[in-house]
Amino acid sequence: MAASIKRGAIAALAVVALGGCAEVRDHKGYVVDTTLINSVQPGVDTKDSVMKTLGRPTFDSQFDQGNTWYYLSRTTRQLAFSTPHPTEQTLLAVRFARNGDVASVQKTGVETIRDVQVYGKKTPVLGAHRTFFSELFGNISAGSSDRASTADNPGG
Repeated sequence: MAASIKRGAIAALAVVALGGCAEVRDHKGYVVDTTLINSVQPGVDTKDSVMKTLGRPTFDSQFDQGNTWYYLSRTTRQLAFSTPHPTEQTLLAVRFARNGDVASVQKTGVETIRDVQVYGKKTPVLGAHRTFFSELFGNISAGSSDRASTADNPGG
């Protein structure tokens, strides 16, 4: 009797433990319809026709006065408490000429994703290296050697 209770408790614990390892899939952004994306043609379509066909863009370019529209679709996968990783991505870039006609259409996928490594918990700052004690007692004395004079603090 005690052995069956022990086996049942172990089985229940295993189910709870494995439940935390469930895979979570998530989709963000534009819902891709291949037929609609392929129907946008350079020299044929305009901003108005692209808006009617694909809808509002996910975002537009800030560097060319909004003449490039981006439609971004991304599907991610995440196990338990880990960081989500992209499994599928479609980025459609529609560039317009000055007159509003479509100049080019470019479609890319997951190959354009870059992994950016964070440099620890603090942002490195140029200048003097301050120790724990100089941080703690640095504001007590009037003239500290590791502070430069500024416009609002001419004495340094």
